[in-house]
Amino acid sequence: MGKRQEIRARRRRQQMTSRITVIILVILGALLITAALALPSINNANLKATQMANLTQTPIATIVSRTLAAPVDKTSMGDPSAPVKMDVWEDFQCSACLIYSQNTEPLVIQNYVETGKVYYVFHFFPAISSYAPGNTESEHSANAAMCAADQGKFWEYHDILFANWIGENVGGYNDNRLVAFAGSIGLNMTDFNKCFDSDKHGDFISQDASAGQNFGVHGTPAIFVNGVLVVSPRDERAIANFEEIAAVIENALAGK
Repeated sequence: MGKRQEIRARRRRQQMTSRITVIILVILGALLITAALALPSINNANLKATQMANLTQTPIATIVSRTLAAPVDKTSMGDPSAPVKMDVWEDFQCSACLIYSQNTEPLVIQNYVETGKVYYVFHFFPAISSYAPGNTESEHSANAAMCAADQGKFWEYHDILFANWIGENVGGYNDNRLVAFAGSIGLNMTDFNKCFDSDKHGDFISQDASAGQNFGVHGTPAIFVNGVLVVSPRDERAIANFEEIAAVIENALAGK
């Protein structure tokens, strides 16, 4: 081989080596970028897994079973022929619903439902999950509550949900915990699991929410007395307290 040919061959080898080096560097760069993009997702997944593991170990808060003087039919309570009907739309994940259900609802039941003046109906408006794509806690907790209603224990399940509320879209109502709540209030677990796993009441819950939209429900809790939305005179964005609701009920009883 002549000297000129050797020089050309050497140059070709150098060019080939340079090209291979560039290709390797491009591939390494792409891998590093992919890893950098994937790392937050991996960290979030690990964090979520840790949170779920901690939730699994969190003891379930127990409740004292209600002793109700008023008749109960699944999500309704009281005399259907009572002069006043009260419809309340709630989401079990809703923090304002927690406050209403623990502080105001018992007083309404004691003073008006158990005295035969108000027929009280709980409705589902599972909206909180829509703010977190992939989260189904609002819908699944509603279905679980209806599965409990099938066994005559809607209000006990309602209470155990709120007793174990820990936040919105944080896994507090993941499927494992919803099943555990059912066991804690003595439900027949074979029947409950069959109902829960099949999402038996999904259509009913969707229809209930649609009915709420037709009533003008935009947020929860939404409280209606004889079809009229109760708005707090303090602030239309505030949750009406017992005194404010009682005033509306008294006006309805008086025909006003």
